[in-house]
Amino acid sequence: MAEVQKESQAAPPPPENGEKAEKAENAETAAENAEEVEKPKELEELPPFEIVTGERFPAFFFKFQFKNVEYSSGRNKTFLCYIIEVQGKESKTFRGYLEDEHAAAHAEDAFFNTILPKCESGLRYNVTWYVSSSPCVACADRITKALQKNKNLHLSILVGRLFMWEEPDIQAALKKMKTAGCKLRIMKPQDFEYVWKNFVEQEEGEEATAFVPWEDIQENFLYYEEKLAEILH
Repeated sequence: MAEVQKESQAAPPPPENGEKAEKAENAETAAENAEEVEKPKELEELPPFEIVTGERFPAFFFKFQFKNVEYSSGRNKTFLCYIIEVQGKESKTFRGYLEDEHAAAHAEDAFFNTILPKCESGLRYNVTWYVSSSPCVACADRITKALQKNKNLHLSILVGRLFMWEEPDIQAALKKMKTAGCKLRIMKPQDFEYVWKNFVEQEEGEEATAFVPWEDIQENFLYYEEKLAEILH
């Protein structure tokens, strides 16, 4: 009986080896599956957005992003509509818009990188922006440096609302822009209508839809105009 017991006690090793082999095989399969799962993550590491450019953008974005409300919750994009008048032997005018998602290069920065990377010394550039909100500190600094570097560049910026205007560093950056020659003001109801007519997509095959001011558009304009005057005084 003792020998039988010894044999029964010695019998388990083969299955244990089999379990190890099975575990090893499962581990290998899991590793392969993990590699397959990780592959899509490489795509997710790419920049989460790209700067969008064009001539006109959808009405939905205008009604939401340009709305001059005091609190801009959810409005994490900047829409920048531009008009470039180049004066020289032959005067030319260019217009379009830029859109970002406040993730990397902002629309203001992208304008100087892609739309107007350099100004020729023999020409005069009159540039007008209609922007959904005023620039952040980094973009304000970029604007200031561009104006200081190019004396033949004249920039007027009309903004729908002020971005974090209570922050001291924002206020200081806006003042530097003014000192560098930038003309900054708040968009009036007439300015919103201008953007609607000239930069917003109209339904194909239909007559242009009239601009419909939202509630408190005039009151909000006056509110931001007062705050900007306090900052730039």
